[in-house]
Amino acid sequence: MAWKYYSLVENGREFHSLDQIAQTLVLDARQRDRKSLNQSFKMREAVAYGLERFWGEHLRLQGRSKRDGDEFDCKGQYWKATWDALVRIMQPGGIEIPNDAVDLRHPNTVKAMAGKLWSITVEDQRIILAVLTQLCDAIVWWTQRYKGPGDLPSDEEN
Repeated sequence: MAWKYYSLVENGREFHSLDQIAQTLVLDARQRDRKSLNQSFKMREAVAYGLERFWGEHLRLQGRSKRDGDEFDCKGQYWKATWDALVRIMQPGGIEIPNDAVDLRHPNTVKAMAGKLWSITVEDQRIILAVLTQLCDAIVWWTQRYKGPGDLPSDEEN
């Protein structure tokens, strides 16, 4: 299997690599809340657990959020933005990833979305996970560049 080149055109801006997309995700997260940058490492670890768990992490954080813009809301937005970017990255390659809006107050919406993720063919799952791995690796790299010394004590992480 040959490597497929993935790029993304969004809002009139063309991203030529996963690296550029990752940099944008990190800078946006940093602007929302610097502490949310530590989620980058958790994202990379979560890839090993599959698409449904990666996708669902934004819901877990959203569920812990008490108000818009709090620490958990910012972390959840970072996960969701990364998921949304992955969905857009895969579209030109002909791989459609479900991305339904769900509501935690309506568990059937969450269950339906998870079911759609579980129904993706094994071949497509492998491709998606390979691209997600590369995206998360790039996110981690950019996070390491944009964290200031002493910015993000790891003991503080939830």
